Amino acid sequence: MRAAILAGGAGTRIGSLYPDLPKPMIPVLGKPLIQYQVESLTTQGIYDITLILGYKTDVIRTHFKNGKTYGARINYIVEDEPLGTGGALSMLPRENTLILFGDIYCEVDFKRFIDFHKQKHADITLFVHPNSHPHDSDLVVVDADGRVTAWKSKNDSYRGDLRNLANAGLYVFSGNALPTDEIKKQDLDYDLVMRAIPGGKVYAYRSTEYVKDMGTPERLQVVEDDVKSGMTSKRNLGARQKAVFLDRDGTINELRGLINLPEQMELIRGVAVAIRMLNKSPYLTLCITNQPVIARGTTTLDQLEAIHSRLDSLLGDEGAYLDDLLFCPHHPDKGYPEEVPEYKMDCECRKPKPGMLLTAAERYNIDLSRSYMIGDSTADIASGNTAGCMTIGIKTGKGLSDGKYNVSPTMMCECVYDAIRYILREKS
Repeated sequence: MRAAILAGGAGTRIGSLYPDLPKPMIPVLGKPLIQYQVESLTTQGIYDITLILGYKTDVIRTHFKNGKTYGARINYIVEDEPLGTGGALSMLPRENTLILFGDIYCEVDFKRFIDFHKQKHADITLFVHPNSHPHDSDLVVVDADGRVTAWKSKNDSYRGDLRNLANAGLYVFSGNALPTDEIKKQDLDYDLVMRAIPGGKVYAYRSTEYVKDMGTPERLQVVEDDVKSGMTSKRNLGARQKAVFLDRDGTINELRGLINLPEQMELIRGVAVAIRMLNKSPYLTLCITNQPVIARGTTTLDQLEAIHSRLDSLLGDEGAYLDDLLFCPHHPDKGYPEEVPEYKMDCECRKPKPGMLLTAAERYNIDLSRSYMIGDSTADIASGNTAGCMTIGIKTGKGLSDGKYNVSPTMMCECVYDAIRYILREKS
């Protein structure tokens, strides 16, 4: 696998701090940003690296030379005139290539990313993640298999509610997807990725790992703080993760019976603040929810996606996000008038069984023994206990009063806010 780093930017917003440096050479705790990328690549066995340069090229070339000092084989493409983020890609060898923007700090298990690309037989795979500012980010729409079906630009006048899946500036391109035109000005996202979406071979790899744009002095400070605290390396999926699992109805949002419409979604007071606190911690934030409305036929999968888009938007309005949301669409009991037979089953994912937690643990390399399950029902607690998590019952929603299962949580709290404050205070 080859890597290409787009390192031609001047950094107009952050350039006032370092006017003599191209943006990828801005120091993070004394080391150039792009050096972190090169070292991360070589540590993971990616040695052939192309740096695509445009602004103050000599600064970067003098620093890296042929790359031998950093364990890499570095070559250069120099744009004599700006060609956009995709213009020089036609000069790359036509082979699988990992592409990174040179102005991001990332701690990523590249092997997982590349393996996903290969498993999907994708032409292009985007690295996507939720973030705290979805309303000013380019977001992608994906189907259940991870295939990208639409690209929603941050510049669109109206986008409606969307799932919080932001393009992070990391890509894997198959050789046949690299442009072949003569060198011309092209935008990687708008001219290459978006035009490929109708072909059905553009996929999104969802990850919880640390990827941040370094475009402003404020973001540089956040990255430096996170590197010093160890947050960046702890989020790498090559390391064991710890998570806080949250039930949905009665825990995150007000209990309104079975929610069938997006407008019925209303956050419990204080939940967004609590999740925002959790987002800044080493814990992943995952929602685990039974949604029998699918089996009962009162809501379709598309309608449930719209409900979860509304949930993401409400959290995003307050700078919070879920790292992922897993749901069980099944129900074991038959006899409902509109029921959907294929979802009527005694499955392994419906709480009180631990299936969704086990799936999340495999997907994100989670150590369940260091993780928490928070919920308002005895099924939530039973699921967490069986999975080996610590469990916290809360008094909102059902308040564990449903009596379905004879369970004891690790502790009780008034609400999600109090539970997360406890976790972060005790485990910091």
